[in-house]
Amino acid sequence: MQKPWLSQYPEGVPAEADVLAYRNLAEVLEAAFRRHASRDALCCMDSRMSFRELDELSSSLGAWLQTLGLERGDRVALMMPNVPQYLVAMAAVLRAGYVVVNVNPLYTARELEHQLRDSGAKAIVVLENFAATLEEVIERTDVRHVVLASLGELLGFWRGRLINFAVRHVRRMVPEFALPLDGGRSVTRFGEALERGSRLSLRRVDIEPDDVAFLQYTGGTTGVSKGATLLHRNVVANLMQCEAWFKPMLDKVADQQLTIVCALPLYHIFALTICALMGAHFGAMNLLIPNPRDIPGFVKTLSKHRVNMFPAVNTLFNALANDPEFARLDFSGLVVSNGGGMAVQKATAERWLRITGCPVVEGYGLSETSPVATSNRLDLEEFSETIGLPVPSTEIAIRDDLGRDLPIGEAGEICIRGPQVMAGYWNRPDETAKVMTADGFFKSGDVGVMDERGYVRIVDRKKDMILVSGFNVYPNEIEQVVSEHPGVLECAAIGIADEKSGEAVKLFVVRNDGTLSEDDLARYCRDNFTAYKRPKYIEFRDELPKSNVGKILRRELRSGTS
Repeated sequence: MQKPWLSQYPEGVPAEADVLAYRNLAEVLEAAFRRHASRDALCCMDSRMSFRELDELSSSLGAWLQTLGLERGDRVALMMPNVPQYLVAMAAVLRAGYVVVNVNPLYTARELEHQLRDSGAKAIVVLENFAATLEEVIERTDVRHVVLASLGELLGFWRGRLINFAVRHVRRMVPEFALPLDGGRSVTRFGEALERGSRLSLRRVDIEPDDVAFLQYTGGTTGVSKGATLLHRNVVANLMQCEAWFKPMLDKVADQQLTIVCALPLYHIFALTICALMGAHFGAMNLLIPNPRDIPGFVKTLSKHRVNMFPAVNTLFNALANDPEFARLDFSGLVVSNGGGMAVQKATAERWLRITGCPVVEGYGLSETSPVATSNRLDLEEFSETIGLPVPSTEIAIRDDLGRDLPIGEAGEICIRGPQVMAGYWNRPDETAKVMTADGFFKSGDVGVMDERGYVRIVDRKKDMILVSGFNVYPNEIEQVVSEHPGVLECAAIGIADEKSGEAVKLFVVRNDGTLSEDDLARYCRDNFTAYKRPKYIEFRDELPKSNVGKILRRELRSGTS
């Protein structure tokens, strides 16, 4: 196929990345641990961990996991925010030959149960703050081994001291829980697992490129929550593609250790690849931000560091750019501000550039593409309002509903082919068939246009997905759960523009019970949805618009709110 984008590549960026440089992610991590042993791998709450320490701790935890009777390829769930234990556990699971199942720690019991049951996870590493949610569902899952993490415990094991303020603060936020031990289940403290594992040796596992590395749960193009099956070779390929794209710019700070702001959640594919994995490969220090919503605390942390790379979504760029203290920081080291997860708004990008002197470079990707598929050049001087060019070893086709390639300048579905594209959806061949073409392209569900230079611009979405602060919300899921409320006759969910989050969920409801109130329904949604999925607006109606076959017409609801 024609590849007009290749002529637009910056000097030093190859057309093809060395996607076979490593057989698996364990090799990537272990090479990084050796190469950068004396460097800091992370900083969290003013405490630092070196790559040597990360190597030792993940080896110990991996060795202990191997004593549990888990088989190669078994799934281990990680349910934590941006804390050091996440990076230790992720490396441990991959090195031990298991599969990482990333779980949003703010999930409700319903959401957590679905993901644990669907993945068949046999073990879970969970921050104790969220153990009460696990307690509600664990008996209906295959989970037999629970590792309970607490921030102070790891810091104590790792440095021989506790950060007392942090421990007191975290423990005040831990709800009461009592995990059941029947059915052969075990509950082990993170520090205890590390201590036991430190007396063992990590058994080498021959991990093949086609072995599964991550189950990254997403609504895909239909809204049914399912695991994007990312093989070791998929994620290794995307790391090498990102290295090829980023290296010429990051070479500008090659005389010092790279510092990456890691405020995006590590369980999300964007931060997982860019911060955790690419960060390790480059020997960067990840500045972990456990709670980026605390903007004053976030800015105070940033004031102590000379940061070089800042991945974020529009809402985070906007929140920081509107904070007067942020504008007083030193941005002389910042060379890359990369935006993704949701559309970056031009006004936000312009404000960020005025304050930092570093333009926002927007890219595009999905869980199904490990995630990076396109990116703008890192040397641009102003916001481009496009999602950029296909990265090395990637092809983008713009196709119509019949799967035919469209001419330059015509709008159609963005389809992606490359070594980073997932193997399929976990145990869902029917769903996989809906999104994969016979010639190997993944159908994104997004409508875009490619210009004569190869730059791609998103113009619409085929699917009814709602994008809230970079997180996908699917109307099907919202409607299915809300319709189970006895006071609801029927309902429909749409996305509407929101200044803070890009889009917000609006719910339309026809009551089955006239006494049902907005507060009643809001409480029900709090119990069943994590925060970003909850409807921000609820409107009761006597009826909903329908087609002649009875299908609710979301487009009419959207047009009525524009």
